[in-house]
Amino acid sequence: RASSRPVQSIADFFNGLLGQLHQKTGRNVIAYYSGFLSKPAIAGTEINDEDKNGFMMAIHRLDRSKGLDLILHTPGAGITSTQSIVDYLHKMFRPSRDALPDIRAIIPQMAMSAGTMIACSCREIWMGKHSNLGPIDPQLAGVPAYGVLREFQRACKEIKDDASKIPIWQPIIGQYRPTFLSRCENAIALSNTFVRHQLASVMFDGQPDAKQKATKVVKCLTHYTKNKVHDRHVHFEECRDIGLNVKLIEEALDVNGQKDVTFQDLILTVHHCYMHALMNTPAYKMIENHLGVGFQKLQMQPQNAKPNPPQADS
Repeated sequence: RASSRPVQSIADFFNGLLGQLHQKTGRNVIAYYSGFLSKPAIAGTEINDEDKNGFMMAIHRLDRSKGLDLILHTPGAGITSTQSIVDYLHKMFRPSRDALPDIRAIIPQMAMSAGTMIACSCREIWMGKHSNLGPIDPQLAGVPAYGVLREFQRACKEIKDDASKIPIWQPIIGQYRPTFLSRCENAIALSNTFVRHQLASVMFDGQPDAKQKATKVVKCLTHYTKNKVHDRHVHFEECRDIGLNVKLIEEALDVNGQKDVTFQDLILTVHHCYMHALMNTPAYKMIENHLGVGFQKLQMQPQNAKPNPPQADS
C-alpha cells in the first residue's frame, strides 16, 4: 500500500538546494522524482494521473511569470496521463494566451518514454554528459505496439508466399485479442501526433521548418528497428543530432559569459540528494518546489512488521 501527504521539504533537509537553484536562475523550480531504480517492484513509480495532485500542490502560490525549470527523473508511463500533465503545466506557465509556455526540462540522469515526451513539450532540454532520454514508441501492457504491427505484417507476407507457414503463425496470431491491432495503431497515432505537435508548437515554434523538424525527431525516437528496445538510452549527442533543442549542463554560462560551475554543481547535488532519499526512505515518488512545498508517495510497512535490526558497517 501507499499513502500520499505533504512533506517536510527535502530541499530544506539538504540545505535548501532547490531554493539555491531558484536564486541562481531566478526561475521557479519543481523536482519530479521517481524511485523506479531503487524500488523497481513497486507500482506507482510511473507517471500517472495522481501526479497532477503533486504538481497542483507544487505550483500553488508560485510566481508563474518567472517560468519553470522542471527537473525530471522518471521511467515514463501512459500517454494519456502525460498529455494531461503537460496540458496543465502549459496552462500554468504560459505568460499570455499567445505566448509559449516558459518551461525548461532538466534531466540530471534519465527521463525515459513518457518522460521524454514531457521533455519534448518544453522550450529546451538541459542534459549532462551522462544523461539520457529514451524511445517514445508506445507499449501496451509491456508489448511494443510497433513490434506487434511489424510481426503481423510479416506473418501476412510469409503466409501469402507459403501457406505451409500457417501452423507456425497460428498460435502466435491466435493470442491477439479482439481490437488488439487497432489499439496498437491508435496508440502509435496518439503518441506520435502529441509529440509532433508539442515539438512544432513549442520547441520549434517560429522556425520555418518546424513541422519537418518535429517529424524527424518523432521518427527517430520511434524507429523500432534502429532503437531495438524501449529502454534504449539516447544520450546528448544523439538528441542534438536528431534536432532536439538540447544544452549541456556542463557548458552553461553565467551572465559574464564564463563557465557556470555553480549551475552544474547545484543540479547534480539536488539529483544525488533525491536519489539518496529514495534509496534510504520509504518514499518512491517525490514532487517538490523550491519553496519546500511538496508531495510524496510512501511505501507502507505491513502491520506488525518489525524494523530491521541495525547492521554493522562493512
